[in-house]
Amino acid sequence: MSEETIFSKIIRQEIPTELVYQDDLVTAFRDISPRAPTHILIVPNILIPTINDVETEHELTLGRMVVVAKKLAAKEGISEQGYRLIFNCNQHGGQEVFHIHMHLLGGKPLGPMLAI
Repeated sequence: MSEETIFSKIIRQEIPTELVYQDDLVTAFRDISPRAPTHILIVPNILIPTINDVETEHELTLGRMVVVAKKLAAKEGISEQGYRLIFNCNQHGGQEVFHIHMHLLGGKPLGPMLAI
């Protein structure tokens, strides 16, 4: 897999995107096709193509992603009513960009987990 994704360019700010958070491990920005009033993507600053590629050395980064999600949910005013965190993995999981990313969704009732 390539070392370059659209998310890599966003992290480096080569593609104009309003970042809602960035530190040495993760970057967060609003999804361009939001599925809820709050729809933020939280991505590691290093390329990890899929959840299947996560290694022990990535634990700090993945933990930071969850902590950042919690902080952003509070900042967005959705933490009390609730929100959803989603990782997609590969084709059947709905992954479109092969640079892992966590979706933070909220701001309205999200309904059942899956509609099959």
